[in-house]
Amino acid sequence: MTGEVLSRLAEAVEAAVGLSNGLCVAIFGDGEEQTFSTLYSCPKDGFSFPEIEPRLFSFNSPYGYCEACTGLGTKELFSVEDCPVCLGKRLNVNALSVKIGGKNIWEITNLSISEAREFFAALELDLPERTMQICGMVLKEIQNRLQFMYDVGLHYLTLNRKAGTLSGGEAQRIRLASQVGTRLVGALYVLDEPTIGLHQRDNDRLVKTLRALCDAGNTIIVVEHDEDTIKVSDWIVDIGPGAGKHGGEIVFSGPVQTLLDVKPIVISTTKEKSLSQSRTDRDSSSPLKGSLGMTSARIDGDPKKSLTGKYLRGEVTIPMPLKRREVDRATPKLKIKKANLHNLKNVTVEIPLRRFVCLTGVSGSGKSTLMNEILRPAVMNKIFRQKKKLENCLSVDGLEYLDGVITIDQSSIGRTSRSNPATYTKCFDHIRALFAETAEARMRGYTASRFSFNVKNAGRCENCEGKGVLEIEMHFLPSVEVTCDVCKGLRFTNETLAVEYNGKNIAEVLAMTIEDAEEFFRDIPMIYDKLKILNEVGLDYLTLGQSATTLSGGEAQRIKLSRELARYGTTKTLYLLDEPTTGLHYDDVRKLLEVLQRLVNQGNTILVIEHNLDIIKASDWIIDLGPEGGDKGGEVVAVGTPEEVAKKAASFTGAYLKRVI
Repeated sequence: MTGEVLSRLAEAVEAAVGLSNGLCVAIFGDGEEQTFSTLYSCPKDGFSFPEIEPRLFSFNSPYGYCEACTGLGTKELFSVEDCPVCLGKRLNVNALSVKIGGKNIWEITNLSISEAREFFAALELDLPERTMQICGMVLKEIQNRLQFMYDVGLHYLTLNRKAGTLSGGEAQRIRLASQVGTRLVGALYVLDEPTIGLHQRDNDRLVKTLRALCDAGNTIIVVEHDEDTIKVSDWIVDIGPGAGKHGGEIVFSGPVQTLLDVKPIVISTTKEKSLSQSRTDRDSSSPLKGSLGMTSARIDGDPKKSLTGKYLRGEVTIPMPLKRREVDRATPKLKIKKANLHNLKNVTVEIPLRRFVCLTGVSGSGKSTLMNEILRPAVMNKIFRQKKKLENCLSVDGLEYLDGVITIDQSSIGRTSRSNPATYTKCFDHIRALFAETAEARMRGYTASRFSFNVKNAGRCENCEGKGVLEIEMHFLPSVEVTCDVCKGLRFTNETLAVEYNGKNIAEVLAMTIEDAEEFFRDIPMIYDKLKILNEVGLDYLTLGQSATTLSGGEAQRIKLSRELARYGTTKTLYLLDEPTTGLHYDDVRKLLEVLQRLVNQGNTILVIEHNLDIIKASDWIIDLGPEGGDKGGEVVAVGTPEEVAKKAASFTGAYLKRVI
């Protein structure tokens, strides 16, 4: 056809479509007629297909979800039965009719990450050049994210896996994939402890991926305590030297190698003294040239004073126990028989009691399922004398040796800002009673309730209801807190603040650090004992009245542990902890370990899910699940002492444990 004919034909089609509401009939030379539609409608029966847009493929949109189940995929709300219309696919017929590479969106999301990676790689080769010009960028974004998840060991997960069934390590890596998986160049990535919840093997994969991302021309700033991540980095900024009021300073800022190379050199003298000096003769604030591709970078601080550096260099270590508690035939045990929930494959395992037991394995191997969904419900049934039938396992024997089960996690110690370390540990009850016993309080007729910021119309400031701050709503912005203009943030009335104990009023006591308060209340055993334990678990820098909402997960967890240590008569309790070292520095891990060992010494049982090798090597017994994650996991790979597990060739945990014992 000539250009003129094509032009006339285009005009004719455009006119026909305009006059017939989207329809056009073409009559060919042999008399054949063919009807075309611009509205995705069938000219024979009038069926019209909706416009194809992203919301068509969303089960959260009325445009795309199955009308029978409104996108839930189940017969009813909270039901476990599939919807009889969509058969659990959550989308309507229109959405499922659109296919790419012979698969609809449900079939694609039902693929594992490994299978999806291969599918899209093959699709790229099969698509014509014109189509690739349209979808090339989208396809690249999909492949980048799939490749990242594949590189960090999530190849076994299906794309439609429900978030609630993911392990902590799996969820963490998927969150990273949404940010880091874009594979940008020249970008700044800021990551807060990306190795949380990862086994050492998975951690190695992640570190290699981050290293490659950096080498591609990006800048990565990571808040991290993991040794492998720190050692593979280029530059370290160590803040301290302590926590709270004892911190907030740059102890050292410089190349990681400079921090690692500070080794003590012993020089013999007539008086047999030793002198430590740095390998490097650089001044502590000298410029660095060239090693990081920068013209200059300032080195600040003294690497010899860095507590982080001392642990990394091996000058300070978390010691192995001098003697492990033996596990033999006489040791009482819990025995779980044929657990088969999620990826657990008829697991039968014994957990020695009155011991420190670590549940280990690669991310997604079934650890949380075994502890939280199999063992804990069984113990709760026994303690509360419930007659619920055990599901997902044949039986759990040995429960008669326990009289309590407590889960200690990193959730907040209170739902509101009113909760604080003093109220949670109950020492504030004794402090209020102490103030009520003063001569001034008795003269005024004040009781302990007068010194509570929770009791209405007593001694608290009613303008702020004892909060010390006023919350101002900003409509479409987050609320803003301002200091109360009546009590000036002290939370109590002037009359209440007039009562003092040893020269301090109740507001001043709440503002004291735990370290100072321990000394202040040294002569009051009921208060001193609780504060002493808080100090021992490394929380000396917190204030008594510090709001629960400002505490980190690790701080909240240690406050819970301190309350357990302060209890009397707890000798048959099972404590369950899921990765308690999350967010903790090496020195905090050491303090946590001491607390856990004290609980076991009292006759309790500690069962902890952990990847931290310093915790694992200090345990009495290890139960290692695996060998992989997902459907390739859920089996017992190794059991025994750390030394015994380190010898197991099939155990990934054992391979890494061998390096530290």
